[in-house]
Amino acid sequence: MKTSANCLYIMILTILLTLSSVNILDAQSSFKSQQLKYSKVKNAYDDKEKDLFKELKVKNLNPSELQIFIRGLKQEKKLEVWAKNKQDKTYQLFKTYDFCVLSGELGPKRYEGDGQVPEGFYTISVFNPTSSYHLSLGIDYPNKLDKIKTGKKRTGGLIFIHGNCVSIGCIPITDDKIKELYILAVEAHNNGQENIPVHIFPTNLGDDRFEFLKKANKNQTELIEFWESLKPGFDYFEKQHNLPAIKVSKEGNYVL
Repeated sequence: MKTSANCLYIMILTILLTLSSVNILDAQSSFKSQQLKYSKVKNAYDDKEKDLFKELKVKNLNPSELQIFIRGLKQEKKLEVWAKNKQDKTYQLFKTYDFCVLSGELGPKRYEGDGQVPEGFYTISVFNPTSSYHLSLGIDYPNKLDKIKTGKKRTGGLIFIHGNCVSIGCIPITDDKIKELYILAVEAHNNGQENIPVHIFPTNLGDDRFEFLKKANKNQTELIEFWESLKPGFDYFEKQHNLPAIKVSKEGNYVL
């Protein structure tokens, strides 16, 4: 009787685990399936998937295991896409796209209508397959720090990486390039990467460039202090090629 009970317990446990795995796979596969119902996404896959997946494989990156990290450098007008397989410990640089245009100046976005591109540590929060700017990926601005720093002013929102070549506060990379980035993001999300990180910096914050940045803005103490809170996160990734854990202090500073 005890043996039969044990067998029954193992059988039930196996069924539950199997159902759980199926549900997870269904949930993951359904995201890509839902996205492909939109004509712009389907056209992007038709145009770019074959060559893009070949490029991934050249770097030993498996589309079915793909995870990505996006890093923006405003002064250089560069958007870097770093990638790794799920089991890999470190990211490698996969693609670099040019900003088609950049609005505002160096420095964070602080209120609605300032025309600024945000700076800080974000994640992709929106996939928009019907965007007026071809395709777009929204970032979770304002984050906790932005809300603290903005105070009673309206923070604004709706900050996207998108196609076309016009922008006020967003990052446009042309219709052609957003097709590639959108596919990479869909694949990563479909593989279970629900929080795709997006880090946006005023410039490359390596030591020499950072010293030059501080000298060029020596009278803007608050701005320099903000950039100093960004630098440890930048340096960590530069050294480790892995993502740091970033928190926001109650005073409104990024803390590694």
